[in-house]
Amino acid sequence: MKIVIFSALFLLFLSYSIMPTYGYKIWNYFQKGRCNQTIYLTFDDGPDSEYTLQLLNLLDRYNIKASFFVVAEFAKQNSAIIKRMQQAGHLIGLHSLSHKNGLVQTPASTEYDFEQSIEIMKQLGVDIHYFRPPWGHFNISTILESKKRGLQAVLWKVMAQDWRGNTTVTKIQQKLIVRTNGGDIVCLHDGRGSNEAPRRMIEALEGVLPFWISKGYKFDTVEHYYE
Repeated sequence: MKIVIFSALFLLFLSYSIMPTYGYKIWNYFQKGRCNQTIYLTFDDGPDSEYTLQLLNLLDRYNIKASFFVVAEFAKQNSAIIKRMQQAGHLIGLHSLSHKNGLVQTPASTEYDFEQSIEIMKQLGVDIHYFRPPWGHFNISTILESKKRGLQAVLWKVMAQDWRGNTTVTKIQQKLIVRTNGGDIVCLHDGRGSNEAPRRMIEALEGVLPFWISKGYKFDTVEHYYE
């Protein structure tokens, strides 16, 4: 009897979370941006009161527009940073209410997450059209709730593991240079992470951006990736 119950729960979990997550990731793998000379920089887990401001200064220096997938509770705590993102022309998307893993969220908690997040962002003057679930993990309710609200899910093509506490600026730079091609969505992190991870990411970008520009790459927000 225990085996039957365990098998039923496993199949339920498989169909509710695992299949939607990896099905969408496989589909995303075969998508490609329209312009092969454009890199779509995206940043997750912020805004952070220290590092996001440093990142915005760096992007301003090169007049680069990027996409920020913000955690709504962090956005509420840093409303001035959200306003600065808007004024600079960056795209602001949603990265959940408090960065909970969608694999284990119930339908009720998923609905609550979207409702509260969107309400917070609305109070900050942001109309959300794009979202990225934490870790790229979906469940069936994530898909249903996002469709109900007309939100476009955005994953990535390039990850540099910049959130790891044991990585280095050089390793991040090497991964970005080797892995990134025109038309790719690049996922980096301006918040959370271990051992001041966002600081290393910003330092890595300071070296990589001039290299990309020298190769003729341009930068844009993800809304144009889907046009």
